[in-house]
Amino acid sequence: MQENRTQPEPEQPTTTGVPAFAPAFDPAHWQKRLDDLRAAHHVPAASLAVLTADGRIHELASGVLHRGTGVEATTDSVFQLGSIAKVYTATLVMQLAESGALDLDAPVADVLPGFAVADPDAGKVITPRQLLSHTSGLTCDFTLDTGRGDDCLAKYVEAAQDVALDCPPGTAVSYSSVGYNVLGRIVEVLTGLTWDQALKDRLLTPLGLTHTMTLPEEVLSFRAAMGHLGEPGRAPEPAPAWDLMPRSAGPYGRVCATAGDVARFARMHLDGGKGPDGTRLLAAGTAAAMQQREIDVPDKWTVSADGWGLGWTLYDWSGIPGFGHDGASIGQYGYLRVVPDAGVAVVLLTNGGGARQLYAALFRELLADLAAVRMPAPFAPPARPPAVDLAPLLGTYRREGVVITVSEHESKPHLRYEFVDGMKDFSPPLAMDLTPLSPTVFAASGAGPSFSEDWMPVVFSTLANGTPCVYIGMRAAPMTTR
Repeated sequence: MQENRTQPEPEQPTTTGVPAFAPAFDPAHWQKRLDDLRAAHHVPAASLAVLTADGRIHELASGVLHRGTGVEATTDSVFQLGSIAKVYTATLVMQLAESGALDLDAPVADVLPGFAVADPDAGKVITPRQLLSHTSGLTCDFTLDTGRGDDCLAKYVEAAQDVALDCPPGTAVSYSSVGYNVLGRIVEVLTGLTWDQALKDRLLTPLGLTHTMTLPEEVLSFRAAMGHLGEPGRAPEPAPAWDLMPRSAGPYGRVCATAGDVARFARMHLDGGKGPDGTRLLAAGTAAAMQQREIDVPDKWTVSADGWGLGWTLYDWSGIPGFGHDGASIGQYGYLRVVPDAGVAVVLLTNGGGARQLYAALFRELLADLAAVRMPAPFAPPARPPAVDLAPLLGTYRREGVVITVSEHESKPHLRYEFVDGMKDFSPPLAMDLTPLSPTVFAASGAGPSFSEDWMPVVFSTLANGTPCVYIGMRAAPMTTR
């Protein structure tokens, strides 16, 4: 199924500074590229939305939502956004900060009485700003089903008190889903609404996002994509379940939407916080603050990020700034990129297969054509890897649920990635050889479709307190033994 449509020009113009002679968007050309690249990379379905400099949103769809049923993808098909949900939560938090209800630099415990983490001292100093920028030290991979009740998020935050931190607050960036659930709970306490209802009342309804929702029973009213799983390079099969996330995962990963609705959400941020009818959801200064750099990232390759703002992933394409976010759920992968100087936003939602490869190929062409952006080449080791001193890197690293061992195997750097504790049944241990790009950056193969095109980045760094650490998947794991 191939479908494309173009939204009419909004009443409000897009961001200032848009080039006077922006390239025209050719729907037929990009529909063919979407069809061809989707098929080449064995992606069952893909939905693409492109906001161009003239304020129009172009929507295209290709493939089937479920290989078992053959239901065709259309532009009004709904996909799971995974971690793109974090930017929606960040927007709610920034609304509260703008109103004066929340101080981003005051301890979270001031808003959430009884808030605590495994390190008592850390629980006293963690701030909403650190949660937004992934510098709180709270870990990522803690999923807990606390039921379908309106108290599910309160129960989750209470249960997370015993989960070990990746690192002390403020010492490093470490991607954190737990932190975004804490932010979601702050939204609930300050608004008196559930996170789901606050999202509807404060963002979705004012923006007219009629194809965005958070609960599975709401998805049933729409054509929904099924995730697919399988070996790289082959057509994947439908996943064993449509969704494995509990309701408590909402603030960090439980938003479902069409690509077009994601583009409309991005347009509000691009337009300085205004909706299409002129309704202001954020002050221009607040929207701009979210896009300002809070911290650089040692791992610049996993999601092609150069740094983090307040919710947004930040990019630097040879001097051209951008912001966006990636997301993944069971067999579904989403990508959002915004180029403010060009007034362009691109959204791709997929349901399995070589999604990362499709994103990389398609976005390289689209962003070059519409915004003069030159995306970096795929992450990969050089033909002649440099000689490096492994001695400072050898040892055991640990974060919640994961133990990483770096050793030498047949005179080559070797990594063992083992799931432990509550994650011990998630996957068998992974063993891989490492190829150096520099003394601190290595490439490992076999990363899967969501985070890498061919090679997985393994990046060694040091926390602000001097402790060595290793980054895999943007998560920091401090060294525990040499």
